[in-house]
Amino acid sequence: MLFRSLAAAAALLAVAAPAAAQDVDLRAQVAAFVQPSNEARTQVVVDQLRAAGFEPMVETFVGGNRQTGEMEGRNVVVTIGDGPREILLTAHYDAVKLRDGTMSQGVVDNAASVVGVIEAAKILKAKDLNHRVRIILFDQEELGLIGARKWIEAHGLANVAAVVNSDVAGYGDTMMYGLNNGAQSAGVTRAVREVCAERAMNCVGFPVYPPSDDRAFSGTGLAEAGQAGSIDRVPTVSVGFQDHVGAHQMWLAFNGGETNGLAEGFVPQVFQLIHSAEDTMERIDPATVKLAGETYAALVERLDAGLSH
Repeated sequence: MLFRSLAAAAALLAVAAPAAAQDVDLRAQVAAFVQPSNEARTQVVVDQLRAAGFEPMVETFVGGNRQTGEMEGRNVVVTIGDGPREILLTAHYDAVKLRDGTMSQGVVDNAASVVGVIEAAKILKAKDLNHRVRIILFDQEELGLIGARKWIEAHGLANVAAVVNSDVAGYGDTMMYGLNNGAQSAGVTRAVREVCAERAMNCVGFPVYPPSDDRAFSGTGLAEAGQAGSIDRVPTVSVGFQDHVGAHQMWLAFNGGETNGLAEGFVPQVFQLIHSAEDTMERIDPATVKLAGETYAALVERLDAGLSH
């Protein structure tokens, strides 16, 4: 009878426990993004955020590019806490359309990052923060950072203290981070290094790092596109995960120059996967997704404590 009573009490506690305290199948969460369209992926984002205890806002915009023509996009946004300034934690959820007209599964690039960001949001929801934290899951990154740029157009950057962007975080235990988002981002990259040291993680800083939505916030994306620097430049970092050898091979490919030591024609594995039919669930390691979520939450907490309010 006592055992039954204890079991019943445990069951009630499990039901009453907030979503943030419950374990989820991270592999299944990533697999849910394997959909025939980006519109369907939007609904997955909304459903997973609601299951985590949030009430997301879907912000629509007119996007598309020369190849696609005008098309609607949807950014999905959640806000945690309050404060006069905010830290943005971002990732894109859209996937590319392959040459045969089908959708890439888009799990390494970038569903795993999205699930990691949602896990970080669940951790941060329970924290007493000085800043408002805004989780933004962008659409149309693959069409040219359009979702991020449309969000900036709609909201501005006056109150943004820092941006942490995640792209490609599906496998491996080595965190990569970019160092090419301007001098204003030095404090953010310092926070990354501090978190890496405290957590005894393998981390690799890239003087040249591949572009993602971070470039819309740092202003470097506009400069690269030959546009005037008409937006504010905010402290920004882009991060991702890979296996240790792959991370260093990628560093050499982008930063090693002609004497990088890589075999002629060598392409790092991650670039053979993304934007291809090879970006499949076989590549996903849920331990990486969990690590990413915990690390992103720790980084936002570090920035929250260190940035001026």
